[in-house]
Amino acid sequence: MPLSEHEQRLFEQIERSLAEDPKFASAVRASDPRFHARRRLLVAAGVIIAGLALLVYGAVIKTPPLAVAGFVVMLASAAFAVQSHRRGQSPDLHVVGGTTSRRRSRGGRSGRRSSILDRMEDRWRQRPEGHR
Repeated sequence: MPLSEHEQRLFEQIERSLAEDPKFASAVRASDPRFHARRRLLVAAGVIIAGLALLVYGAVIKTPPLAVAGFVVMLASAAFAVQSHRRGQSPDLHVVGGTTSRRRSRGGRSGRRSSILDRMEDRWRQRPEGHR
C-alpha cells in the first residue's frame, strides 16, 4: 500500500534527522552483519599471514611439525575467510534490532530449489491486490 503525501514527508523528515545523527549512524553500522563479516575477513587475512610466517620459519629451521602447524593454521583461516565471505554476501541476512537471522532450507531440499521456491513465494505475496 503506497504512503500518503503527508506520510512520505514525515518519513523523509525522519530519514534526514537520523542521517545527521552520528551516534545513530555508528550504532547502525555496528549492528550491520556485513560489517562483522568484513571484520572477520580482515582477521582471517592476518592469521593467514601469521600461518605463512610460521610455515616459512618452520621450513628455514628445518622443523617439519612447525611448518605443518603453519600450513594447518593457514588452511583453517582460509576456510574461515571463505565462510565469512559467503555469510556476508548472503541475501538472507536482515538487520532488525541488531540481530541477524538466516532462513533455513525446508525438508532437506537442495539450496537452489529452496531459493527458487522462496522467490516464487515472495512474488506471490507481493502481487497486486486485484489478482487474487
